[in-house]
Amino acid sequence: MIRFVASDLDGTLLQNGAQQLPKEIYPMIRRLKELGILFAAASGRQYANMKLLFAPVLSDMAFICENGAMAVQDDRILYQDAFDHGLVQEIVKAVYEKEGAEFSCSTKDFYYVRPKSQGYIDLMTKTVKTNCRFIRDFSEIKEPCIKLAVYEEKGMSEESIRYWREKFSDRCTVVTSGFAWLDFIPFGTNKAKGIRKFQEILGIRPEECLVFGDEYNDIEMLKSVPYSFAMTHAKEGVRQAANYQTDRVEPVLEKLIAAKGDISRILDGKEKRCIQKNA
Repeated sequence: MIRFVASDLDGTLLQNGAQQLPKEIYPMIRRLKELGILFAAASGRQYANMKLLFAPVLSDMAFICENGAMAVQDDRILYQDAFDHGLVQEIVKAVYEKEGAEFSCSTKDFYYVRPKSQGYIDLMTKTVKTNCRFIRDFSEIKEPCIKLAVYEEKGMSEESIRYWREKFSDRCTVVTSGFAWLDFIPFGTNKAKGIRKFQEILGIRPEECLVFGDEYNDIEMLKSVPYSFAMTHAKEGVRQAANYQTDRVEPVLEKLIAAKGDISRILDGKEKRCIQKNA
C-alpha cells in the first residue's frame, strides 16, 4: 500500500512551460489525504513560490524544496541545508561574469538576484513569481544560501553544462534542473534526502512510496524507491533511473485513488495504458 507520494513540478506536474497546476490536482491531493496518503511537492523551486502554486491545499500536503535542501510540513521546517559562504560568493561572481548567464541564490524566504537583463527580472517576478531581493553588490548576500542556480535564456547547452561542472563539481553537486537552468547544491543534498525524512516521520518503508520526476535533479529520488515514474519525455538517463514511465502524473494518481492506495492494482494488466514498466 502506498502512504506517501512525491512529485517534481517543472516538466512533471507543470509541463510545456506551464506556471499553473492542473486544476484536478487539488481534489486529488485532498482525496489522497483522506486515504492516509501524504502528497509532497518535490522541486528545485523555493518554498514561497510553491506555497502560491498549492495555496488551496497547503494544510493537506508537504514540501521538499530547493532540490531537497529544505523540507516543510504545516509551515514547519523539518531541516535546512546551507552552502559555505565563500563558495557562494565564488559561484555568484562566476555566473555574473559569464555572458548570457544569470544567477539566483536561494535562502529560506527569498532569492538574492543581480539581474543583467529585464527579461530575467520579468521571468523571476512575473512568470515564475518568486520572492526576490535585488542586490547591487555581492557583499549584500548575508542570509544562509541553501541552493544556487544559473539561468541561460537560450537553454543550458552541453558546452555550458561542461563549463560549470569543470569549475565547481569538485566542491558541490552540479545538476541540470530544466531546459535553461542548472543548479549548484551542497554535497549530500538531493530530493531523496527529503523522501527519507518523510519516511522517518511517517514510519514507512521505501516500498510504501511513489515518486515522479523528469530531470537529472530527480535521479536520486527516482532511485530511492521501487515505485518511481519518469516522464516519457525525460532524457534517457532519467528514464533509466526510474522503474516505470508515464506521460503525466494525474492519470496515475487517479488510478491510485481508485485503488485506495493499492499499488499492485494499477501496475498489473495490459489495460493500464498510462503506465509503462522499464526493462
